[in-house]
Amino acid sequence: MKKILLFFVMLVLSAVSLAEDFHIGVVSGTVSQSEDGLRGAEELMKLYGSADEGGRVVHVTYPDNFMQEMETTISQIVGLADDPKMKAIIITEAVPGTVEAFRRVREKRDDILLFANSPHEDPEMIAEVSDLVLNPDNVARGYLIVRAAKEMGAKKFMHVSFPRHMSYELLSRRRDIMKAAAEDLGLEFITMTAPDPVSDVGVAGAQQFILEKVPTWLKQYGKDTAFFATNDAQTEPLLKRIAEDGGYFVEADLPSPTMGYPGALGIKFDSSEKGNWPKILKKVEESVVANGGANRMGTWSYSYNFAVAVALGTHAINTIEGDEDPTDEDAIMACLEKYTPGAGWNGSNYTDVDGVERDNFFLLYQDTYVFGRGYLNMTDLDVPEKYFDIQ
Repeated sequence: MKKILLFFVMLVLSAVSLAEDFHIGVVSGTVSQSEDGLRGAEELMKLYGSADEGGRVVHVTYPDNFMQEMETTISQIVGLADDPKMKAIIITEAVPGTVEAFRRVREKRDDILLFANSPHEDPEMIAEVSDLVLNPDNVARGYLIVRAAKEMGAKKFMHVSFPRHMSYELLSRRRDIMKAAAEDLGLEFITMTAPDPVSDVGVAGAQQFILEKVPTWLKQYGKDTAFFATNDAQTEPLLKRIAEDGGYFVEADLPSPTMGYPGALGIKFDSSEKGNWPKILKKVEESVVANGGANRMGTWSYSYNFAVAVALGTHAINTIEGDEDPTDEDAIMACLEKYTPGAGWNGSNYTDVDGVERDNFFLLYQDTYVFGRGYLNMTDLDVPEKYFDIQ
């Protein structure tokens, strides 16, 4: 009898072990194009272990020149489905090629959860092939960033981008909302075109353009101009010139205290500070204030891409273990709040151009933190409904 009982105990334990024996794939950019997403992937490996060492996380990166090497990006994502233990794939920044990659994964394995963050492709297309999509709330932020710029003291607002980004529905829609908000709030709106970092000039050429142009723009438009760039790589040179020469900077396209500020201001972090966002924020704030940027420069207190990468990985594991709905908004927000204590979040479901609300697509934003001043309480504001109707 004891042998039979022992046999069943071992059988149950074996079944539990097998149920827990799964992997999640995390795909991120490299340090040069999307550092915070990369660091988020690394944090997931610290939390849940690397699959190579018996843990759960398999991490791969897509190429820096992802527009020209799209097939490599697709192959990296689809290759994760060859792992029989793979149960979820998370893209920390869903660059072009993600839609096709997810389609191919679905054809091979329909049991894998597919989560995409910050998609570069058509929102309707990525929503169709994903279980869950998260994106900064570029609809609400179209109004809130301009509103914050005015509260900080700006009288003009410059939007810096390039044709590839303006071909993305949510980015062009945000630009149009920014323009309307600027007109309503009494700010002059300026549109400026800059080189694309994935074009022939590369990241270095695109950054050099910003370094050379910002002083000229400030002379032409004045130091009461707030600047916003749609590209991460161009944030660092923009911040450097604003700190040196004047102007305002509300927050980056994908906000973070480490987005542009360390390189622009020569900030170094020791081992005790890396991954500790309150410490990082404090150190960046001290440097910004010392460089004359107090009340003129802002961010989110926690990196969006870092926080979302860790939250999505945790949510995927919770969903797999608990057999929960991957679109459970309360569960998603709980994961975000777990890794961003003290920061305010808000957001809503994405509504497509036909007015259809997408249950699996959430738009999110965090409160704006201005160095030398503190939070602006943007998450407590009601965004006028008229801006949500701008398509």
